[in-house]
Amino acid sequence: MDYETLLARHQEGIGVITLNRPDVMNALNKQMRAELTHALKDLGARTRVLVLTGNGRAFCSGQDLGDGGNAAQIDLERTLREEYEPMLRAIYDAPVPVIAAVNGSAAGAGANLALAADVVIAAQSASFIQAFSRIGLIPDAGGTWFLPRQIGFARAMGAMLFAEKISAQQAVELGMIWEMAEDARFEAAWMARARALAEGPTVAYRNIRKALRASLANTLDGQLVLEAKLQAEAGKTRDFQEGVLAFLEKRPASFEGR
Repeated sequence: MDYETLLARHQEGIGVITLNRPDVMNALNKQMRAELTHALKDLGARTRVLVLTGNGRAFCSGQDLGDGGNAAQIDLERTLREEYEPMLRAIYDAPVPVIAAVNGSAAGAGANLALAADVVIAAQSASFIQAFSRIGLIPDAGGTWFLPRQIGFARAMGAMLFAEKISAQQAVELGMIWEMAEDARFEAAWMARARALAEGPTVAYRNIRKALRASLANTLDGQLVLEAKLQAEAGKTRDFQEGVLAFLEKRPASFEGR
């Protein structure tokens, strides 16, 4: 399917979605939110890893305040529940790992769009900012849920109250993102990570995501039960059989993703 606000491609098990409104720093308008939700679901069903990145100097500048007329008259609750929530769920509930390859500025909802991914890889020149309080709003797009779990309550509170820019290097040090790559090798870096996941044990990856997310609210007893259940599922896959055989034969495993 062709999109007006996105570029979408897939090859060798990797689906790449590029936000493509560079003239407005890839700001999220109604059409982009709908197209992104569709693209994530479509490619997620046909690939073994998804990558979300941006075209131009920004990853995503957040809500397009010029979309739909007077920004002060937008029904924010409806927009968040009916347009943002499905988009974020499409990332969080994707059947395969999702990488946010943050090529530049990620601001407001754009920052939280990246933080919804399983792994965030940022270019050295990239930055993150919870810009909401600058226009009299609270962080949304899942930010009040994702950020404190990633960097802790105190740091999340400071980031949201002061709305200060966080560099890619600071984001690594805070534990907000997985890694930073020099601008010159940024695309090669995230593509190598995507290729590694595309060639890995897809069911095991899915169950790792389930287990880690559940652990945030689970008791130890509950988590041990879940681990046993998910491990039993992974143990029935061809990938587990191949992994054991490859280990015994002292060779790299060739996973099929099932």
